[in-house]
Amino acid sequence: MRPDQIQPEHYAAQLQAKQDSLLELMADLDMPELEVFESAPSHYRMRAEFRIWHDGDDLFYAMFDSADPRTPIRVDQFLAASRLINELMPKLLDAIRDTPILRHKLFQVDFLTTTTGEALISMLYHKPIDEVWHQAAVELNELFPACHFIGRSRKRKQILTRDFVMETLTVHGRKYHYQQVENSFTQPNAGISEKMLEWALDVTKECSGDLLEMYCGNGNFSIPLARRFDRVIGTEIAKVSVNSASLNVAMNGVSNVQVVKMASEDVSDALNGDGVLPKALAQAGMDTLNPSAVLVDPPRAGLDDGTVELVRKIDQILYISCNPETLRSNLEALSSTHKVMRFAMFDQFPYTHHVEAGVFLERL
Repeated sequence: MRPDQIQPEHYAAQLQAKQDSLLELMADLDMPELEVFESAPSHYRMRAEFRIWHDGDDLFYAMFDSADPRTPIRVDQFLAASRLINELMPKLLDAIRDTPILRHKLFQVDFLTTTTGEALISMLYHKPIDEVWHQAAVELNELFPACHFIGRSRKRKQILTRDFVMETLTVHGRKYHYQQVENSFTQPNAGISEKMLEWALDVTKECSGDLLEMYCGNGNFSIPLARRFDRVIGTEIAKVSVNSASLNVAMNGVSNVQVVKMASEDVSDALNGDGVLPKALAQAGMDTLNPSAVLVDPPRAGLDDGTVELVRKIDQILYISCNPETLRSNLEALSSTHKVMRFAMFDQFPYTHHVEAGVFLERL
């Protein structure tokens, strides 16, 4: 997304265009009225990545247009990014501009910020980083005491303080705390994340029993939804996310959530079959789990056939989708057993074509 594409004065029009496109895509399905959740029109992204462009004595943040990937677009401020990222951008360059060891072959800077004012800054290099770099980075960190710095080069990672931030989201007046680790998946738009969690709690207010959550990430949904269910078992393949989810569950004082490291396809195969459950699932109590509801938040490819067959057996399905095309395909497959009761659009990525959708289905 180029900086000139972020035009808050046109936000309402782009939101309407997305809404129209989503409704058109789902037009021949039996869908309820669409609920639309808008983003803040600016400063909504809690993370951002920039290339660093060196031009003589100058260096600046750069982005590239896919139509002209060789020509850098200078970015001094980025209206989509959080106010904290915009505050840090010029200060960081000013601090490293005259420090050769920090500046030399620096090619990318990644920012991860929180609503509570924490920032993690990753500096990526096309050269080995060593103890000399580390000492210079320590001095840099002293200029930014509220930030955490990481240096990366080929096969090398140096963490100056820590490689995560702690985010706090407010959902229906309650505060939930989450560890967010560098390079692991987190929702980029904190305001929309809060709205998604509130919607998920609303659509499940009549639910009870056990919840099976697949693709649970760092427990973003698991933890607030725990109050709706007797027990929640979440599955996730990424080890970093599993560790964060377990930490977040404990940190939020939730006692009825357990997270298992396992791919969704393997979970589906195990639960669809008649054989012995894998040890990890048995230890998590999956052999006694009788889910009345399932939550899926799959990648862009949507649900594989095995997972579709698994969720077809469960009374209530909460489906969060980052790709309406695969959502539509999955809804068609589920239409013989389930009816869509709620339908929502979350503008997670303003000024882009990306649409986040949510549906809540009940068995016919």
